[in-house]
Amino acid sequence: MSPAQKPSYAVDALEGYVPEIGRALWALEETRRRTKGVLKNIDPVAIDRVPLHGGNRIGTLLYHIAEIEMDWLYVEVLQCALPPEVQALFPYEVQDAENPLTEVLGLGLDEHLRRLDATRAIFLRIFREMTLEEFRRLRSLDSYDVTPEWVVYHLVQHESEHRGQIAQLRKAAQRP
Repeated sequence: MSPAQKPSYAVDALEGYVPEIGRALWALEETRRRTKGVLKNIDPVAIDRVPLHGGNRIGTLLYHIAEIEMDWLYVEVLQCALPPEVQALFPYEVQDAENPLTEVLGLGLDEHLRRLDATRAIFLRIFREMTLEEFRRLRSLDSYDVTPEWVVYHLVQHESEHRGQIAQLRKAAQRP
């Protein structure tokens, strides 16, 4: 393999951000790119297909990924309620950790992708204004303390885990 053909694996900071923040957000964006890759050319029927052995449908997981991203942004990072324009992106109630996720049915992939893109744009806009000190400042909530830096890490992990589930669901949906 020639040097021009070999892949290069490196983390780049997103432009327009404090470099340390930009690198963390690059990982978040790379995670989303990979999630969208798993969804590329998916059979539309697979979005709402009932998993053979139980669990969540692909559409439900996509909705959940977007909603959790906004919840962590507003509740933990900004320490406020979701504004009405963000709430409007989530017409279905998301249940708490004690209960299964609310099923989200009948929405096409395009609608799920639009929601994911809209929530990510909000997330990136808010982090663009953040200083490194604010990125690392501990927020004290009733049950735990958290920094925005950890929130970004957590969201990368969260979406990666659900991307694995989505890939398995897609594969199962393609079986005859």
